[in-house]
Amino acid sequence: MSESSTTTVVERVDADHQYEILVDGRRAGLTAYRDLGMQRVFFHTEIDEAFAGQGLGLQLVQQALADVRASGMRIVPVCPYVAKFLKRHDEFADITDPVTPDVLRWLKAQLG
Repeated sequence: MSESSTTTVVERVDADHQYEILVDGRRAGLTAYRDLGMQRVFFHTEIDEAFAGQGLGLQLVQQALADVRASGMRIVPVCPYVAKFLKRHDEFADITDPVTPDVLRWLKAQLG
């Protein structure tokens, strides 16, 4: 295996309510969510600085949203990064719901 080849994996970690992107087994970033019925509400995405500029945020969000679709759920993009992603990738428009004051109140209660 050459030095330059890395393995990148996105996995859903239900216990922590987040999807994580792992680079060679190290967590490089995450996108956090809470589920409201059939809606998966994304509220925070971060990529560690050591891994910035490699397109990992894009890969993470794309795979997370693909998983939401596969799960038969809908997306609510409270997170600005996820919202920006969705503006550029309309293939998820059919399963995206608007961020409403009710959702924001509910999320605030969830996060305490």
